[in-house]
Amino acid sequence: MTSDNNSNLTRRRYLEASGAAGAVIAMAGCMGGGGDGDSTDDGEESSGSGEQELEIVHWWTAGGEADALEALIDGFEEEYPDVTVNNNAAPGGAGSALDTEIQSRVLNNDPPSTFQIWPGKALDTYTESEVLEDIGDSVWDEEMRDAYLDGVKQLSQPAGDFVAVPLNIHRLNNLFYNASVLEDAGVDPAAIDSPSALLDAMETIDSETDATPMAHQTQAPWSTIQLWESVLIGVGGVDVYQDVLAGNVSDNEDAVRESLQLVADYSEYFNDDAGSVAWDEANNGVIQGEAAFLHQGDWAAGQYQAADGFEYDSDWSYVPFPGTDGVYHVVTDSFVMPTSNPSPEATEKWLSYCGSVDGQERFNPVKGSIPPRTDVPNDEFGPFLTTQREDFDNSDAQPPSIAHGTGVTPEVKSNVEGVFSSFNGSWNVDSAYNGLTNAF
Repeated sequence: MTSDNNSNLTRRRYLEASGAAGAVIAMAGCMGGGGDGDSTDDGEESSGSGEQELEIVHWWTAGGEADALEALIDGFEEEYPDVTVNNNAAPGGAGSALDTEIQSRVLNNDPPSTFQIWPGKALDTYTESEVLEDIGDSVWDEEMRDAYLDGVKQLSQPAGDFVAVPLNIHRLNNLFYNASVLEDAGVDPAAIDSPSALLDAMETIDSETDATPMAHQTQAPWSTIQLWESVLIGVGGVDVYQDVLAGNVSDNEDAVRESLQLVADYSEYFNDDAGSVAWDEANNGVIQGEAAFLHQGDWAAGQYQAADGFEYDSDWSYVPFPGTDGVYHVVTDSFVMPTSNPSPEATEKWLSYCGSVDGQERFNPVKGSIPPRTDVPNDEFGPFLTTQREDFDNSDAQPPSIAHGTGVTPEVKSNVEGVFSSFNGSWNVDSAYNGLTNAF
């Protein structure tokens, strides 16, 4: 990801459609007197020795994710040895458990120092309720603002004030594959040019090998939602996808139904235990040569890189999901500063570090993501992520995600999750289509 003017023009298109809007959970009335944003006056704890404690709540518990957070924390503790980190994981696919825990704690006036959340529309619940600190002056200094991609800065201030610090950009429309399995099946991944052609390839793999054609998990809805998103873009294009995000499902009925039917057809080639495993457990099948494909965000590459003897290009690789060339389907992770904060000074230090070159250089190569700062060098990123950075710079569109809450309000996201919870069990296209019409 270079910083030349042409690349910057490309970056400025990143997530321009991701402003904040929509319904929110009514939290403000339950906050009592603690939600006035004056936490910096008396919130810092002390043991008498000047040591501060920082509680970080997050959902990064899978292999490469957990390693990436540890790398970030290690760098932070080197920079700020006076801060003790309480690493508090809330496991659950795509933040499902974390949402519940954080909302409960905020409602009970007992927030953590900071928590992981997607920026953009996912912040609506908290910005509408005025339970996030404005960090525009304390964290977002001029140097940081100049270094960040414009679209990411927009996501960080959905209601006007800067309230979040994004530290990565993930790509969702990746189709990863085990090179040996595809070679045994006689399938050329570069020749798979549409979502329907991918179905043909899975049929070939099923008939020519003993491998599972596609590793997947269905115990939580998010993996199938993001798979459907990529299929919809592959079938109808970005304009149709954005129109669906705007609520116009019935205006795009043919594309929505076709994409749902293809996902239902794909399900015949999922691993038999898809309903009882997490995404990283399903991904082990690709690593072990027991599965051919995985559709997943580029965090899956962190798991590949952590596996012994599983090398990029020779053992595994990826292509953009068929039909989505030129698209960088994105999700971004960030940290925020709740009001009534128990450790405001330590939290500001953490947020500043997450926004630094050093923090993003440590975190992203391990996480399998690219940095939102334009000045992070490529040296630590390796061939896969360097290619991803080039793909981002050369992309024609960067649509936001439904599954990860960047492109839709929390209410719509919850509605869509309900639709796909049922779809994961029934694969009933009519029911899913009607559910999506109502969900938006």
